[in-house]
Amino acid sequence: MVVRRALAREKTRKAPREQRKPNVPGVADVGEQSPRFDIMSREKRSSLMGRIRGRNTGPEITVRRLLHALGYRYRLHARELPGKPDIVFRSRKVAVFVHGCFWHRHDCGLAYVPKTRPEFWRSKFEGNIMRDQRTTRELEEAGWRVVVVWECQLSDLAALGRSLAREIGPPSRPTPRTGTATSARRSGPKTRAQAKTARQ
Repeated sequence: MVVRRALAREKTRKAPREQRKPNVPGVADVGEQSPRFDIMSREKRSSLMGRIRGRNTGPEITVRRLLHALGYRYRLHARELPGKPDIVFRSRKVAVFVHGCFWHRHDCGLAYVPKTRPEFWRSKFEGNIMRDQRTTRELEEAGWRVVVVWECQLSDLAALGRSLAREIGPPSRPTPRTGTATSARRSGPKTRAQAKTARQ
């Protein structure tokens, strides 16, 4: 009991100190390490951030697998279209973009502004938003329908699948159970049996 009280007192004494100095990432100057925050130099951090992929990201691959499981077939990253959409349905003229909530500023909890260099981040985010709006406008003027999938929507794949089916339309390819191949297999033995009886 005495130990519990001592631990509780220690916890309440440490709490205000931790609140005064939050552990927020910072960036050091070129060639030096920040003693309080970031363990990397500015050059190293820049190199690391530069390696973040724009194509074949985890959310994008999840959406592709979902669409494929629903029976859709599509093309990837059409270079001739504005913005190089992540997933393209040419016959339907539908372009799908899979956006990260942080980078493309979705109004959910994932779209925060880092505390380090906030002016830099704000200008970067504004540029991303303007580019997305310009891409959407150009695609719509060319007769394409634009569908945006946000990263936070991936938490409920069933709801996302229903939403995409409404936006894109029903899949054009029949599933194997209801397709023509099954009916051809069923009609095959009948034809053979008819041929056999006709010969006798």
